[in-house]
Amino acid sequence: MVIIVGTGAGGAIIAYELAKDNIPVTIIEKGPFIDSKDAFNYYDAYSDDVDLLTTTCIGGATIVSMSNMVRALDEELHDYDIDISKEYEYVEDLINVHQLDDSHIGKGTQLFLDAGRELGLNTLKMPKAIREEDCIQCGKCAFGCPADAKWSGKDFVEMAVDAGATLITDAEVCEVIVEDSKAKGVKYIKDGVEKSIFADTVVLSAGAIGSALILRKTGIDAGRELFFDPFVTVGGYLKDINFNTEVQMAGLVIGKSFVLSPHFSSFTINNIEDEQVENKDILSIMVKTADDGKGYVDDDGDVVKINTIHDIQALAEGVATAGFILEKAGVDPSSIASTVYRGAHPGGTAPIGKIVDSNQETEIDGLFVSDASVLPVSPGKPPILTILALSKRLSDYLKNK
Repeated sequence: MVIIVGTGAGGAIIAYELAKDNIPVTIIEKGPFIDSKDAFNYYDAYSDDVDLLTTTCIGGATIVSMSNMVRALDEELHDYDIDISKEYEYVEDLINVHQLDDSHIGKGTQLFLDAGRELGLNTLKMPKAIREEDCIQCGKCAFGCPADAKWSGKDFVEMAVDAGATLITDAEVCEVIVEDSKAKGVKYIKDGVEKSIFADTVVLSAGAIGSALILRKTGIDAGRELFFDPFVTVGGYLKDINFNTEVQMAGLVIGKSFVLSPHFSSFTINNIEDEQVENKDILSIMVKTADDGKGYVDDDGDVVKINTIHDIQALAEGVATAGFILEKAGVDPSSIASTVYRGAHPGGTAPIGKIVDSNQETEIDGLFVSDASVLPVSPGKPPILTILALSKRLSDYLKNK
């Protein structure tokens, strides 16, 4: 049997791939099984110093993601003799990754695309895993899709259970049971009671923070390095644009040290002085950068983020470019403002080459990690597709093993 801890991108696809081939699988999820539309209630809180967007529920962060699917870290992974080109193709076909039909590109997004191209920027539609026939274009992607129109890890978990996998929810894994340097199962707490379940293979997919803490309790000093994607949302006044009801992040500009995507944030309006401006009058852009990975997870599970000069310079360059795009799109330049600095997609706490090997196995035989923890550097792009491809590769390795 294989025990999988966590139901985000990594854990979900491994559970499905193994279960459909009749390999016994038990999935343990710290959070509850919920309807996708209720996901906004399950955002996590870390420390007062870091506003980091993660969730604890079925599907993990994928359930509140924009379902953006871009390839990342190809060259960096080659340094570890990892080629996931075939896995990318498999996953893209499995969840139907594609650029949205024009019927689901709203007016604000089109202005972003047109302005980016006019400015000579590397501009394209964002590849996504969204079913247009189900999408109601409500703008609530980050709250949990009310129409279940986008892919999330919850989809694969349900498919795995249908194929025979066992799912245990509301259960927090304490540590991995180890005997003679081999994984033998996990201890977890459910309803206030500590329980144990046994297997020779354990895959941690509890997220960059959750997996790091479990590894530490198991004797592996993970989480001393951490990156996340720093981001702000820059926006301004464009009367009756109604961008807040569009499919979010349906466009993409790729810069040398940043990426930009049209994204509505309710915080933007708080920084615009005109009291007559409403949410429907805001066009805004997310500015996201890679960071230098100088953060860490402390022993209480709090995230500490240290910004370097490079981090700040990259963000500033992205913000300036977003401002040019907004002005070209027709936004009143005197109204342009930014949200506070936040973070998404934490990773790097159990990186390949340091905590796990190229097969994502730790120094403990039979203990694997498959989530953003294993990414060796910050991708500076949405990492979900890369995690899915790496996890597909790991599922094949486990089948062969």
